[in-house]
Amino acid sequence: MRKALMALLFVCCGFAATAEPLVIAALGDSLTQGYGLPEQDGFVPQLDQWLKDQGADVQLINAGVSGDTTAGGAARVDWTLTPDVDAMIVALGGNDLLRGIDPAVSRAHLETIVTSARAAEVEVLLIGMQSPGNYGVDYKQAFDAMYPDLAKAYQLVFAESFFEGLQPNGDPNAVRQFMQPDGIHPNKEGVARIVAALGPYVLELVETSAKQD
Repeated sequence: MRKALMALLFVCCGFAATAEPLVIAALGDSLTQGYGLPEQDGFVPQLDQWLKDQGADVQLINAGVSGDTTAGGAARVDWTLTPDVDAMIVALGGNDLLRGIDPAVSRAHLETIVTSARAAEVEVLLIGMQSPGNYGVDYKQAFDAMYPDLAKAYQLVFAESFFEGLQPNGDPNAVRQFMQPDGIHPNKEGVARIVAALGPYVLELVETSAKQD
């Protein structure tokens, strides 16, 4: 799409784009939706500002629904992929994990989302999650593997973990200061760190969309 190419040129060359902004839908759950935060402090608004600070001519759509599972995402992906959408971020699976849903089922729903995007000629950034191991080794292995496996099979832009930016020096205890009291959702500073870590992958998504034009 011409919009993707213009967005990429805007980032690389620093001149004003004349086409419409590249539209990116962020399909996710409460982490995407911005649970517990003022609207401007949520993931999508902070990511939108980060991208604009990098010079990207993009428009983000917040398609995050609190409590959503991969099944919910698969059920609404077709109406999320409106003709205006040029690329999509997929960050789902946390609620599947909390409910102990069979990873094979979650994987099938994620694959439905990815294939729907492909049918619409929309490039995807898939963001992974990791199981803490509560359901045993086999569950963890299957859950953790579904993201990189799908990314490889469909040649997607891939970020290993939504929470990648929350462990300075790999210290899991450092995460607490970046979380809301529920220990599940990031606070404003936590979101800022997540955005800083995931932002480069979104720029890669913009570039990939341009190459597919």
